[in-house]
Amino acid sequence: MDEEYDVIVLGTGLKECILSGLLSVDGLKVLHMDRNDYYGGESTSLNLTKLWKRFKGNENTPENLGISKEYNVDMVPKFMMANGALVRVLIHTSVTKYLNFKAVDGSFVYNNGKIHKVPATDVEALKSNLMGLFEKRRARKFFIYVQDYEEEDPKSHEGLDLHKVTTREVISKYGLEDDTVDFIGHALALHRDDNYLDEPAIDTVKRMKLYAESLARFQGGSPYIYPLYGLGELPQAFARLSAVYGGTYMLNKPECKVEFDESGKAYGVTSEGETAKCKKVVCDPSYLPDKVKKVGKVARAICIMKHPIPDTKDSHSVQIILPKKQLKRKSDMYVFCCSYAHNVAPKGKFIAFVSTEAETDKPEIELKPGIDLLGPIEETFFDIYDRYEPANAPEEDNCFVTNSYDATTHFETTVKDVLQLYSKITGKELNLSVDLNAASAAESEAA
Repeated sequence: MDEEYDVIVLGTGLKECILSGLLSVDGLKVLHMDRNDYYGGESTSLNLTKLWKRFKGNENTPENLGISKEYNVDMVPKFMMANGALVRVLIHTSVTKYLNFKAVDGSFVYNNGKIHKVPATDVEALKSNLMGLFEKRRARKFFIYVQDYEEEDPKSHEGLDLHKVTTREVISKYGLEDDTVDFIGHALALHRDDNYLDEPAIDTVKRMKLYAESLARFQGGSPYIYPLYGLGELPQAFARLSAVYGGTYMLNKPECKVEFDESGKAYGVTSEGETAKCKKVVCDPSYLPDKVKKVGKVARAICIMKHPIPDTKDSHSVQIILPKKQLKRKSDMYVFCCSYAHNVAPKGKFIAFVSTEAETDKPEIELKPGIDLLGPIEETFFDIYDRYEPANAPEEDNCFVTNSYDATTHFETTVKDVLQLYSKITGKELNLSVDLNAASAAESEAA
C-alpha cells in the first residue's frame, strides 16, 4: 500500500470502474479500492436472498419465486443504446470480449392512457397508432428530414442552421402536435425535461439519429442492448481490464479515508493504518460526503412477475417511458423489464422496475401509474434514495466525485458524466470514433 499512484479510485460502481479502466488504458498507475466485499457499489446486482435481506430484513424467500442464485437483480437498471457512447467506450477498451449482449425486444411510450411502440423512422411513423392520419404525414416528413440530415452536407439542412435554430422552431416548421412533440422529445431523443425545445436543435436531431441508427443495427424492436446476467458483469469486466493494464484492485478495505494536506489538496488514502499516496482521487459521493450536495431523490419499485408486461407484444425485455406531461408530473417515469431471456431470473420469471425522480416521500403512491401497467405482481420492493452531485472544485482539491445514478433506464446520462470527468482528470477528450462492428462478435446473440 505504501506505493505512489497517479490515481486512487474509491468505490467499484459502474462509473468508477469505467474511469479506472480508461485511466489504466491511458498508462496511468491506478489503485482501486472499495469498502464493500463485492463489486458494483450502488450499481451492484443482487440474488434473491440478498435482495430479500436488503428490503425485507430477513432471508426467508418464498418458494414460489424459485432459486435465489438464478436472480441477478440490478440495483441501477439501465439499457444501453446499441450505437451509444457506452458501447463505444466498451469497444475502445476491448471490454466487449468479457461480455455477451442481447438485443432488447421493445421500446414503448405511454400516451393518453395507453402503451405504444416508439416510432423512430418515416416508415414506422406511418404505421403508428400514436397519431391520426394527417399527423402521421407531418411526422413522416420530419423523420425524413432528420434521417437525411448530415452536418457536413448543407444541402440536407433545408436552409436551417441547427446550431442556431431552436428545436421548437424546427418542429413548428413541420406543424407537429403537442403529443407528437412529447414522445419525440422524451422517448426518442430521451430528454428528461422540456428545456430542449428552446435550445439549438442540433442536439435533439443527433439524439434522434442515434436512436434510429441503434434501432437499425440489430433489426430488433428497440435500439437497446443489455448484457446477459445483467449489469453486475460490467464493473467486473472493467476491473479485469484495469488489471490487464497493471491496475491494482482491493475489495473489503474499511474506512478508505481520503487524506488532505494543509492547502486542502488530497494526497492519499488511508485504510487499516496504511496510506497509499496519489496525485488524484476519484470516488462516488459516499466516500466524500462533505464535498457533495443533495440534488434530489429517486423513487423505485422492483417487481417480480411471471408474465411479460401487457400490451408490449409479449416482450421479454422492454423499456416504457411515461413522459411527465402525460402524468401531470415534474419528471418522467421509466419502466424497465427483463427476464430469464437475459439470465437475470429463473425460467418463467420477469423483473420489472419502475423509477422516477421522487416528488414525495411515498414511492408506492407516486409510482402507481407505472406499476399499474405491469399486470399481476408476485412481489414488490420499494426503495427511495438520495441523489448527490459534487460541490467541490477538483482543480483545487484533486478530488473527482461522480454524480449519483438518476432515475433513467438508459445509459446516456451516466456515460456523459463519466466522459466529462475523464476530460477533467486527463485534460483531454476521449476519442470515441471506433468501428462499431468490432463489438458484433460479442453481440452476435443479439441478432
